[in-house]
This record gives sequence, structure tokens and C-alpha cells, in this order.
Amino acid sequence: MNRIALLAAEVAGAATLLAVPAQAGAATTTATGTVTTCGASGLQAGLATKVCVEVTGDQVQLYGQVSLAGPPTPGGPAPQTKELLTTLSGEVVGGASLGSSNGRTLFTASTVQARGVGGTVPCGSTVHGSFGVASFPWNPAPVTVNVVVAC
Repeated sequence: MNRIALLAAEVAGAATLLAVPAQAGAATTTATGTVTTCGASGLQAGLATKVCVEVTGDQVQLYGQVSLAGPPTPGGPAPQTKELLTTLSGEVVGGASLGSSNGRTLFTASTVQARGVGGTVPCGSTVHGSFGVASFPWNPAPVTVNVVVAC
């Protein structure tokens, strides 16, 4: 991506963040009874990021997702590979930690996910998830989600 396209993608992403309420999320249900809820997208390290919670009964799994903030410039150079430092964490609000996961991944253009946080939670509990991405010279600006586990 050239600098103008990257700047345009960042501005578009920032405008999207301002237009979406902080706790907004989309929920989907799969055939297995799993409900997936994602928090609002954010820009980190020049990329689009979000954190999601998959709930199946009283079992929850969190994941963070990284993708391009916009399409590559047509006819432009291929996106450069970035080394990303990721941090995913989850907790039951007012209760136990569901753990945290720190990782490194190489990102070029395909969407990647960070997983490894989750567990069993009491019905009616609220799960809070956070996902941060850093890549030199950008510091993380974590995205979050809060989900009530209905069971």
C-alpha cells in the first residue's frame, strides 16, 4: 500500500470507530449452538483488529483477529510482511481470569487469528475480552468486548 492509500484506510477506519458505539457487537449462531459476538473493530499497527467471544453453553473461547484495514492499492506493490506482537486476555467480570496469550505472528495480507484463552464460566456472568496488537513503531491500542453468558 502506498502512503496515501494507508492514510485513507486509517481515516476510514477512524471514521468507522466514531460511528459505531463502543460496546456494539455482532452476534452469530452456528448449527452447534455456538454464539459468536465481536466487539467494535479498531485500528492497531495500521491494521483492522477485533476481539470476539464464542459461547457454547457455559464454555467460552476468545479470539483476536487481524486483517487489512482496506483493500490493497490496485496495481500497487504487494503489502509488506509485518511482525506483529499480539496480546489476548479474558476474564469473568468480578471473578476469575480466563487467561492470557502473548504471541508473535507474521502478517502480510490474509486475515489471522490469535486464540488460546477461554474456559467454563457461570451462567449469567459477563465475560470481558481484550486484544492488543503492536508492530514497530506502533504501540497497542486494545479493542474490547463484553458478553453475557446466557447458557
